[in-house]
Amino acid sequence: MKKDTHTQLTDQELLEKFYSDHDNEWLGILLQRYTLLLLGVCMKYLKNEEEAKDSVQQVFLKVIQELHKYKVEYFKSWLYMVAKNHCLMRLREKQGKITTEVNDRLAAQPEEETDRQTLLQSDHTLELMGDALKELNDEQRQCVTLFYLQKKSYQQVSDETGYSMLQVKSYIQNGKRNLKILIEKKLQGEMHRK
Repeated sequence: MKKDTHTQLTDQELLEKFYSDHDNEWLGILLQRYTLLLLGVCMKYLKNEEEAKDSVQQVFLKVIQELHKYKVEYFKSWLYMVAKNHCLMRLREKQGKITTEVNDRLAAQPEEETDRQTLLQSDHTLELMGDALKELNDEQRQCVTLFYLQKKSYQQVSDETGYSMLQVKSYIQNGKRNLKILIEKKLQGEMHRK
């Protein structure tokens, strides 16, 4: 029944149906509409078809997990941001960069700033990150360290810690968000002291 009528339903209607009965089939119909858009976004960032296809699948999984936890108002723009962030994270992992925040801060500096200042600043942010890492709970700290600093896969983190894949992904996601908040607080604290 659902498959026959889905073409007339708007994104919002499909989302509402999903929120009312939590049947993933509604999300399947919705995500199908955006497969090509997502592939385009992933190709734009990753410049590699296999990686892009793989990323689309990972974005789908993430979207399904997130929509079970949160209500999303503007699906298309939210989906675009999820895909973009996923691709940036993959690029960052490839380049071995630790956090976008560090890169954003460096990129935001005027060009005439010297390399030495840039290095000192990123050094300082890494120092703050080390301190912030100590403030995370054990699970988050362990998973974030293994995933970002030791470059282990979700599966390796799961095998090493004994947490399920869902737990690992959740600890990494929450740990990353908490790290960002802690670093920003520390930076604000320093600004007030100056």
